[in-house]
Amino acid sequence: MIVKNNLLNFKDAYIYQDTDYFKFSLDSLLLANFVTINLRDKNILDIATGNAPIPMLLSFRTKANIYGVEIQKSVFDLGVKSIIENKMDKQITIINDDAKNVINLFGDDYFDVITCNPPYFDTNNSLFENVNSVKAIARHEKLLNLDDIFTISKRVLKTNGRLAMVHRTERLTQILDIASKYGFMAKKIRFIYPKENRNSDLMLIEFVKGGKKGLKMIYPLIVYDSDGNYNIEIKNMFGDDAHDTK
Repeated sequence: MIVKNNLLNFKDAYIYQDTDYFKFSLDSLLLANFVTINLRDKNILDIATGNAPIPMLLSFRTKANIYGVEIQKSVFDLGVKSIIENKMDKQITIINDDAKNVINLFGDDYFDVITCNPPYFDTNNSLFENVNSVKAIARHEKLLNLDDIFTISKRVLKTNGRLAMVHRTERLTQILDIASKYGFMAKKIRFIYPKENRNSDLMLIEFVKGGKKGLKMIYPLIVYDSDGNYNIEIKNMFGDDAHDTK
């Protein structure tokens, strides 16, 4: 069922979602707040954009042109509907295509920044396999894997451009190995913890294409306090109208 929800606390901003698919999650919000955006940035790409939460959130931080690419038509259509509803279509363009075709669409060295909230699980991990094909493609590296993301980014990202992603902590060493193979240097990492005294389950990483050595390890981000409410930093991302969810 398609529903229309508020886009966090942003005034008169909405997002269309399908309750049969994945709904806009905290992961996208954290990534949109984590990625480095500069005033001189002109073009930003969001790979595997889904229903476009990251492009819409980024539009509140920058005047750059923002592009998103999503292979699944049903999810893409929801993103288009949200962008038009919010009158963001002059700044945001999303494309219904395989992300690997971005190279042909834009050519080399076009983007200043790339963001990606990718499928978290490789195709060998059947524990989380979902019978819903839309969810399966979003969760598993069936159509887009880490090598694909770095191959695309190496081509279309400018030298010294930034690639930021959110991913599962358990895949850190694999991601760093692949990034190095394609000439990307990790420049900042932040681990996300569901609560204090719990292991990190997610992480935010920003790479620089052709970057020099030098890693900034940002202090941990703890999502929930001891009562199960969002911690103050998370609340500030939502704003004063945030509602606690457990």
